[in-house]
Amino acid sequence: MATVATTLSSRQEQLLEALRRAGRELSGQDLHACLRASATPMGLATVYRHLRQLQQWGRVRCRHLPSGEALFAPTERDEHHLTCVDCGQTHRLDRCPVHALELNDEELRGYLPLFHTLEFYGLCPDCQRRQRRSETEVGEVAGQATPSPSV
Repeated sequence: MATVATTLSSRQEQLLEALRRAGRELSGQDLHACLRASATPMGLATVYRHLRQLQQWGRVRCRHLPSGEALFAPTERDEHHLTCVDCGQTHRLDRCPVHALELNDEELRGYLPLFHTLEFYGLCPDCQRRQRRSETEVGEVAGQATPSPSV
């Protein structure tokens, strides 16, 4: 994937370096908290403005959790995830399943690809068990409330 040729400001470099050092995805608020303790802190609105610009230039990717929270990471860290839509638990995949895929010129329609995301959403084993227990309990309560007809 490409990045847009741009010269980053010192604050954008600072923000990108903080994301790299973190070793994990960070929310804008988490990133703001990290930078607040630095020698050159920046406001929350500035953090989000720079994250948006870095995303538009292909330097940062954004992933949205089912809760609506946005997590950011540098695009050179090619990570993909499996996320539970119930509890929000996330597991990182060991590999990128789409590396071999390429778009031809016709499919690109003039776009310059900057990065890709691939996310899987489902139910984790704990939430599956909890939901099965809940369904069983509802069925048992419903069975007790309605007497069975005698033959």
